[in-house]
Amino acid sequence: MSAALHLAKPADLPRLQSLVAAFYAQEGITQTDADRAAALTPLLEGTPHGAAYLIGPKNGPVGYIVVSFGYSVEMGGIIGFIDEFYIRENVRGRGMGGEVLRTLMPALADYGVKALHLEMTRDNEAAKRLYTRLGFEARDDYHLMTRQF
Repeated sequence: MSAALHLAKPADLPRLQSLVAAFYAQEGITQTDADRAAALTPLLEGTPHGAAYLIGPKNGPVGYIVVSFGYSVEMGGIIGFIDEFYIRENVRGRGMGGEVLRTLMPALADYGVKALHLEMTRDNEAAKRLYTRLGFEARDDYHLMTRQF
């Protein structure tokens, strides 16, 4: 199965919402459909703060990845943060995750992104192996902290 990436547009909201809902159900994240749509819509409308991509066939995607953008003096400019990355369980283990990132990272670099960050649960060994193979490194002296508003 192809891991083709398609920049999600407003017409893709139902497909993307379905994939996000499946991911959240898997992870135990609670969110209403209305809140999900409100969070996704700006991405689909072209906000400069991030982008959502559908993975696989455009009319029957099997996953998605969302990258948000920020700025870091230390990293030399624009940075990306993989906010969410999901591939349906029934098609995992076929190398699609690696294919997605090997396609996306050069495109982000061409856009001017200087570094790409991500977070994952500490016990997700499969993800850790994938990200390590692709050159991601833990920043041992740093710890991500969050405060929601």
